[in-house]
Amino acid sequence: MSERYPGGFISKTPPTVTGPATSGPLAGEGGNASGVWTLADVLAGEKSGIWPQPILPRSLYAWGLNSRGEIGDGTVVYRSSPVQVGALTDWSQISAGGNHAGAMKTDGTLWVWGFNGSGQLGQSDRVSRSSPVQVGALTNWYQISCGGLSTAALKNDGTLWTWGNNLSGQLGIGNQSDQSFPVQVGLLTDWSKLSSGFQSVFVVKTDGTLWAWGANLSGQLGIGTSTSRSSPVQVGVLTNWAQVSPQASNVAAIKTDGALWTWGANTSGQLGNNTIVNSTVPVQVGVLTNWSYASAGNGFAFSIKVGGTLWSWGRNLAGQLGDGTVINRSSPVQIGALTNWAQVSAGDSSTASIKTDGTLWGWGLNSNGSVGDGTVISRSSPVQVGSLTNWAQVSADLGASAASGFTLALTKG
Repeated sequence: MSERYPGGFISKTPPTVTGPATSGPLAGEGGNASGVWTLADVLAGEKSGIWPQPILPRSLYAWGLNSRGEIGDGTVVYRSSPVQVGALTDWSQISAGGNHAGAMKTDGTLWVWGFNGSGQLGQSDRVSRSSPVQVGALTNWYQISCGGLSTAALKNDGTLWTWGNNLSGQLGIGNQSDQSFPVQVGLLTDWSKLSSGFQSVFVVKTDGTLWAWGANLSGQLGIGTSTSRSSPVQVGVLTNWAQVSPQASNVAAIKTDGALWTWGANTSGQLGNNTIVNSTVPVQVGVLTNWSYASAGNGFAFSIKVGGTLWSWGRNLAGQLGDGTVINRSSPVQIGALTNWAQVSAGDSSTASIKTDGTLWGWGLNSNGSVGDGTVISRSSPVQVGSLTNWAQVSADLGASAASGFTLALTKG
């Protein structure tokens, strides 16, 4: 049995009970039908910071690059610290793409803003917007995931919809034609957890199988070849995928048993398996099974363990790994000694993370203010973003160049 609702997905028959959430962004905000958080619940997060949680009203903030209006505050002015997007407090889920962004509201409506050169805003035109605009009039959306130049979303009936750029077949509709309005991917109604890479899309079905399509030059689809696909193809035959986080050419994922897997490009050690050899199929990172959350950046990745420690590996030229150096790592290294990390979102060259006390932290490339600390000084170690302690979700950009770098975040209430 399973149940969908806007902003998340819960398994009502999870394999392991780990106890209630007593602190952090998830505290008192959900669980399964009995109010208890499970391993399956914790693992249901994804690149955009979606957690299996009920819909609660939230305020939307953004910062960083804004040349295409991707911050959504009605301007094209860069911001080096968080600015609120409008005055509404009814946002429920966010997703930062390449130079556009999307969010859901508590009423199930879908909103987008930013660059629209490929129709990725779903407005049946190619006019960019610097403030949120609604996608159609429907109120049955439950998850959005923005790619580099495309957008994907799920409805609460389990159907999957995509629009925008389709050069690599990332819309999954069997061709390479761009679409400026939502089009359905097939007729299936069993899609449950969605995550977009720069030119690829991954979705876990209700049966736990993983499906992918789009760009595949580095083997980032994980299907054993480097051939791009314009329709969904299954990644292996396993049925225990819990979370997947793709980026431009590398992917990190977690299975329901807590094992961490990666695949795709590995020139900077971003697969974390102590090599720099690409892999067209999933490879396990070590043998541990206590990973709870993963996020792939552009050539690097992060993962949080069940105990709240934060680990990173891969490209580190801008300090995006947060370990105080600019040295690439081909296997996971722990970031400090703290055990209170709750959520992490790796972007193009910067990273944002939320602790269990609700504080927000950033590091990495900061030339566009994407770290959010009020400066344009790059950071190789975590620095706190403001002084608020009620941050609930964070989503770093999916850009693939130095001309990118923005972050979205939601606060409680």
